[in-house]
Amino acid sequence: GIPLGDDAEKKIFKAGDTNQDGKLDIEEFMNYLKDHEKKMKLAFKSLDKNNDGRIEASEVVQSLKILGIDISIHQAEKILQSIDADGTMSVDWNEWRDHFLFNPATDIQEIVRYWKHSTVLDIGDSLTIPDEFTEEEKKTGQWWRQLLAGGVAGAVSRTGTAPLDRLKVMMQVHGSKSKMNIAGGLQQMVKEGGVRSLWRGNGVNVVKIAPETAIKFWAYEQYKKMFLNEDGKVGTVERFISGSLAGATAQTSIYPMEVLKTRLAVGKTGQYAGMFDCAKKILRREGVKAFYKGYIPNILGIIPYAGIDLAVYEALKKRWLEKYATDSANPGVLVLLGCGTMSSTCGQLASYPLALIRTRMQAQAMVEGGPQLNMVGLFQRIIAKEGFFGLYRGIAPNFMKVLPAVSISYVVYEKMKENLGIA
Repeated sequence: GIPLGDDAEKKIFKAGDTNQDGKLDIEEFMNYLKDHEKKMKLAFKSLDKNNDGRIEASEVVQSLKILGIDISIHQAEKILQSIDADGTMSVDWNEWRDHFLFNPATDIQEIVRYWKHSTVLDIGDSLTIPDEFTEEEKKTGQWWRQLLAGGVAGAVSRTGTAPLDRLKVMMQVHGSKSKMNIAGGLQQMVKEGGVRSLWRGNGVNVVKIAPETAIKFWAYEQYKKMFLNEDGKVGTVERFISGSLAGATAQTSIYPMEVLKTRLAVGKTGQYAGMFDCAKKILRREGVKAFYKGYIPNILGIIPYAGIDLAVYEALKKRWLEKYATDSANPGVLVLLGCGTMSSTCGQLASYPLALIRTRMQAQAMVEGGPQLNMVGLFQRIIAKEGFFGLYRGIAPNFMKVLPAVSISYVVYEKMKENLGIA
């Protein structure tokens, strides 16, 4: 028989049971096969660029390039190998139909979706390139469900790792004076404000997910339109530029919330009654400009973070496809999570000094008490007083939260997908 993919039986049953009676009779099953064959024919034709009735490796490369995924001919051959029954290194209609008949992947986007670099892995930093949605996902409303699932996953993940995030901010701001370590920092925070104080500033961190995601998604779509080529497509470099600009637009819009998060995190017990009280006090004492302190290093951090994140992910993906993709191009959950975690960590490592300077600039009015230094002045001061490693103060709790943050966001995202009916 034909081997079925993961959850294929459930998907076939759901698609075939048109009268929703919980049973799949022979008539419904035959209708499913006819309908599914039509969709498979369309997917086959969209890949068969020269209309010779066969899909070749070069056509797979071309089709994936249109979707913003760059692969080599060798990698395309690996994908075809899992479908090619007669060993000709090309796939005809019969091979295509036999492979996908009982595997409910109905279009080329669905077939390559598992290697899409998804931003669902929330590690608390909002500098990633936005997710790419297909026309089908936009028409069916899958896009907003995926964004909602990702938002909820991010909120749960950030809340779960909030104590480590607050510790990172405290070490970034106070670390040079008190030589704070992880255990000592956590004890100090509990002693000063009780266990609840470990979550100080988390409310703002969670609230900003929704506006930031919405603005980033909208801006990404607008910027992509500026880079369309003659065929109405967007190239990989243009996607990266559009994504970076969308990230900068979203960060500009919600940046005052970033300042509030830092001020609440480093504030003492009773200093602020909450988010709105904090905003009122900053406005009264320091004016509107205070809400954009540290803005320049924050924006500058987007390019190294997003660029390295994407480059490392692509390199790991290519390495896996070349070395391990013998029977299937599907890497499985653990490989995807591993690649996502590794690429995000490398991105953080590159942009961390800018993130530290941003946090110091946001907090220096209430903590430093000394001169209000600009980005270059603060950078020189850290190097002079603390050395190069002073730029990486607080990175240990930051790395400690990556694995739990990725795991929590993935599990919650999968649960949300289930509840929202995302295929």
